[in-house]
Amino acid sequence: MKKNPTVKNLCKICNKARAKRACPGVEGDICATCCGTGREVIIDCPRTCPFLREARKHDEPAQLTAEQVPNYDISVSEEFVRKQEHFVLWLGNSLTRAMEAGKAVDSDAREAMEALIKTYRTLESGLVYEPRPANPYAAGLQEALKSAIEEWRSRMAESLGMTTVRDADILGVLVFIQRLELQHANGRRRGRAFLDFLAEHFPEGPAEVTTE
Repeated sequence: MKKNPTVKNLCKICNKARAKRACPGVEGDICATCCGTGREVIIDCPRTCPFLREARKHDEPAQLTAEQVPNYDISVSEEFVRKQEHFVLWLGNSLTRAMEAGKAVDSDAREAMEALIKTYRTLESGLVYEPRPANPYAAGLQEALKSAIEEWRSRMAESLGMTTVRDADILGVLVFIQRLELQHANGRRRGRAFLDFLAEHFPEGPAEVTTE
């Protein structure tokens, strides 16, 4: 793309308009238009970017019908979430740390969650089926969540003398977190709005092991 010789400090993306803001995602200055249209689409926006944080305030939550919600047949009541609160916090924080450790985006988390949910759905019927995403970022998140679940099982055994955690409860918690992703993701190809939500609402720290 040819540069406009009459304008100094051109946008690093379009090479036409005057650059007006520093973009850490492209390590250069860009124009406001490219910032708005390229944000989390062609630009890997750091979550600390002030323009991204401001845009977050205007993200519209997803509006889904019952038919559009995956695994809608699995009931996740408020009572269930309250009872599993500590496990929800543990798994949510584990997902946060796994996403922050690499370049995973919200769609990777969605794919990883769906693969695990399929596994636990089949376990309830006595089968063993462990699909693995071809997407390496999703596969990495899947492994991180599997490890977190096994660590939670170990904590339960050590602290409470319980050797198992019901597969049905794990499935319910996975579905609950999956629905949070559907609610808070913004649908952009490189979007991390769900990760922002996780980081804010799932504080890092050891979750209390309890059956209540």
